[in-house]
This record gives sequence, structure tokens and C-alpha cells, in this order.
Amino acid sequence: MLVLINHNFNQITYNKKVLYMYPIELVTPMSKDLTDFGFESLSSVEEVDNILDTKEGTVLLVVNSVCGCAAANARPAAKIALQHSTKPDKAVTVFAGVDREATERARDYLLPYPPSSPAIALFKNGNLVHMIERHHIEGRSAQMIAQNLVQALDDHCN
Repeated sequence: MLVLINHNFNQITYNKKVLYMYPIELVTPMSKDLTDFGFESLSSVEEVDNILDTKEGTVLLVVNSVCGCAAANARPAAKIALQHSTKPDKAVTVFAGVDREATERARDYLLPYPPSSPAIALFKNGNLVHMIERHHIEGRSAQMIAQNLVQALDDHCN
């Protein structure tokens, strides 16, 4: 029996079969928290490339997570920010620990920032212009994070 645990992608490989650490029943409500608000869920490398490799417009990306700071701070902040008058052209999300390949590809676009979940990023014309990493989310209120995002939207989405 061979068991490998990859903490970067929250997966376990057991006898060459990939098992995700989070049951889909657990993460579905966390995913719907954003998709029911208008975020498009990206679950494949192709979907990530089609959205983030665009050279026109603005895209807000939320790297979703099962952690408490995602639930209490990151997801609510992203939703609050999207209620502002200045909005990105698209709002998308990948789910760390669930959509492994999509998250890995999204993190390629987030370089030079290290992997972080949750995280919130703003792209303009295919370039990363604003990044909020986990350490900017932990210990801050959703309202504080939303104010940061609103400023970034005002700066880059006009």
C-alpha cells in the first residue's frame, strides 16, 4: 500500500487513486456561497486559461478554501466588494483542495506570490494588478478586506 499526502493540494493518493481530503458534500455550500452570488466556478485548466489569459478587461479571482478565514472574511469581502458601483468584467473562483488542477493553474497566474488560500486577486488585461494573500485576510474583518478590494476596483476597473 502506498499513501502519499500532498498538503499543497489537499489530496491523498492511495494505491495510485487520488482522493480529496474534503468531501464534496462539505464544500458544495462553500462553493455556492460565491457561485450563487454570480462568481463563475473554474474547475479545469482550460477554463482558467480561457479567463485569466485574456488580454482585455478585468477579472476578480477568489481562491476559495474550507478554512474559517475564507468563510468569515474572504468570501463575504468579495461579495461586499461586488456590490460597489465599480465592478470587474468577470468574477471567478477556484476551490483549493477540490479543483486541484484549476487551482494549480490559477496559482501560476498569481506568481510571484506563493500559494495562498484563501486569496483574492484582480487582473487587468491579463496582468495581475492587485493581490490579497491569506496573511492579509486572517485577523481582518470582511469589511476591511472589502474596502481594500473596492479601492482596487476603483483604481483598475474604470
